[in-house]
Amino acid sequence: MPQLILASGSPRRRELLQQIGLSFEVITSNAEERAINSDPGEMVKELSACKARAVSGMIDGEKKERSVIIGADTVVYANGQVLGKPKDEEDAFRMLRMLSGRQHYVYTGVTLLHGNEEVSFSERTSVTVSAMEDEEIWRYIRTGEPMDKAGAYGIQGAFAAYVEGISGDYSNVVGLPAASLYKALKKHGWL
Repeated sequence: MPQLILASGSPRRRELLQQIGLSFEVITSNAEERAINSDPGEMVKELSACKARAVSGMIDGEKKERSVIIGADTVVYANGQVLGKPKDEEDAFRMLRMLSGRQHYVYTGVTLLHGNEEVSFSERTSVTVSAMEDEEIWRYIRTGEPMDKAGAYGIQGAFAAYVEGISGDYSNVVGLPAASLYKALKKHGWL
């Protein structure tokens, strides 16, 4: 079996891989995150491929041949806008105000890279957020939780108090569609 390499420093992605029983190595991608495609599903596939390819370029020889590199990227899509990680607290407030009392979508793209074989897919999950007062938004921002997360929130943290419902894969909202990833690895004989 090939060795799995996660091309991400995200602790949430590591936890999800561990949760489904996969053993893996972490090599953080140094890829510059710039996408050409404006469709969120295609954008995250493009960015996940950039990350996987960047890590592939960091390893060589036998290790490269026997590894499957997992690249992933997550964005929030609301009101026709792609929301990545907030630049600062004001940006986090703007994003959370936009999500308040509405439904939005979380897209995660995954790329699996094994030698010359590259497989990319994306997953979409709908999330409905209850209406939040400005003070609630600022209280959440003061926890520090939103600052390294797409859309300025983590569904698995304190923000859970404001999530009215989701339709689709919960782990996708956390940052990695675990079931789809597992199926793709199994389908290609990499598990």
